[in-house]
Amino acid sequence: MEKCVFIGYPAGYKGWLFFNPTTKKLIISERAEFDERSFPGLAKSAPMQSVDLQPKSTPVQDSSTFPVLFDGGEDEAPASTTSTSNTPPAPSSEPPTRPSTPIIKEELDIPVQFPQTPADSPTPPASPSPAPAPLPRPRVPAVPPEPPGLRRSTRTKNHPGEWWKVKPLPPPVFEQDSSEDENGDTNTPPPNPDAEAGFEEVQFAGTANVADPRTYAQAMKGSDAEKWHKAAEDEFLSLARNGTFELIDLPPGAKAIGSGWVFKIKRNADGSVERYKARLVAKGFSQRPGIDYNEVFAPTFRPAALRLILALAGIEDMELHSVDVTSAFPNGDLEEVIYMKQPEGFVQGSSNKVLRLHKSLYGLKQSARQWNKKLHTVLVKMGFTRLNSDRSIYLYVKGEVKIIVPIYIDDITFASKSTTAVDRTVEEFKRHFKIRDLGATKFLLGVEVLRDRQKHSISLSQRQYIVDMLERYGMADCNTVQTPMQPGLKLDKSMSPQSPEEVEYMSKVPYLNAVGSLQYLATMTRPDIAYTVSCLARFNSAPGP
Repeated sequence: MEKCVFIGYPAGYKGWLFFNPTTKKLIISERAEFDERSFPGLAKSAPMQSVDLQPKSTPVQDSSTFPVLFDGGEDEAPASTTSTSNTPPAPSSEPPTRPSTPIIKEELDIPVQFPQTPADSPTPPASPSPAPAPLPRPRVPAVPPEPPGLRRSTRTKNHPGEWWKVKPLPPPVFEQDSSEDENGDTNTPPPNPDAEAGFEEVQFAGTANVADPRTYAQAMKGSDAEKWHKAAEDEFLSLARNGTFELIDLPPGAKAIGSGWVFKIKRNADGSVERYKARLVAKGFSQRPGIDYNEVFAPTFRPAALRLILALAGIEDMELHSVDVTSAFPNGDLEEVIYMKQPEGFVQGSSNKVLRLHKSLYGLKQSARQWNKKLHTVLVKMGFTRLNSDRSIYLYVKGEVKIIVPIYIDDITFASKSTTAVDRTVEEFKRHFKIRDLGATKFLLGVEVLRDRQKHSISLSQRQYIVDMLERYGMADCNTVQTPMQPGLKLDKSMSPQSPEEVEYMSKVPYLNAVGSLQYLATMTRPDIAYTVSCLARFNSAPGP
């Protein structure tokens, strides 16, 4: 590990370019840890930026080729080579010296630009002059005359539209969030002034139902207010018993991130309501990198791997058993100190009271990583081995017993020929986590699992998801077709909106949302529409009618 200074990007390499003040060498490395709290060179007494490099870094040339950035040790910042003053430097009596192998071909002496003389002004007559002599360096006038106005183009410029923004669907109609009683008092708290401007609550492409309330106030105004409150209360008490947080006073100088609720109606494969679910989440978008979190990566399995395991289970007549970890993320231990505001509807004490998080919570940047680390530790203790080809699939092999475990965050499935081994593994799993035993796998990640043991086959269906999606986009009464795309149809950019009326019309069409929902469907269970979805996705920036 070496402490270096990041200086740029090397040409022809995939990595970063660093300078080592100790060895006076440039180093190319594809792995480094940056300390963004220190910026050497910005101040005379600025400390050197600390960068950890992999030992296998590649020096590019010898130190004699490059200028010395640090002469006085690590605490001395490099001198600035760019002059920001308008006053020209004083001429030096000594001739300038240059390195034997310069990096810059030559130093450019940029003269001071004086304003041009107007064409219609008289030109002074030329007078004879003696032998040419060295001219003195011109002095910059205190107030230079204004240059002539530049000619402006009369062509109308059409700036590109904000193609990266997704226009959200119109929210479901609810009663007003705040209502007044006869005395004029509102029964809901005022809006949070610390909320981030421009933050929109979005939904995953895999969710098609938009009838769920988006805020606690909306949930309390609906007809199912009692059920939503009971779900939120169960979530809050479960987190408190788990030791996820403690109520303390916010320390001076500390910053607390926001909190919120996410409500969702969990449904069965036939569309019937299974339960009302509320989840307390942290507004992780306000977390500061390097202070509130560092690493955030966590593996997840590929849909193709899941289909492969299910196909293998059907061919070999394996038992499939699913469990769902209740509040999975709060099982991960936090390595950083994070404070969170109290959630709406469960505020206790003064306004200075906050929740000090001891375990990860949904919404935090590092929650998925911390949960995966905890789950990996438990599975390794139980004798499982993680596959190198897919880091979210674990395998247990002991004698004649083989158990395959695909994991998708908190949804865990056990596939094995031995029913006894699966039951014993589930019981062992219950000792470490609070789970819901779902029994034989019939519904997995929104996909209905239908198996025919006589034919050794397993079929996957997302019928309910398709029905919800058609209702969401107003196509519940559409006619069926044999092909997902009109034969011979060729899409091109000429079909984009050509008039302001078409632009206004398409601004109200949730094209990008529909393509995302279809892409999730094609990835999971409907590869027959994959080509059509890929064609449609090429025109996400400017779709036309």
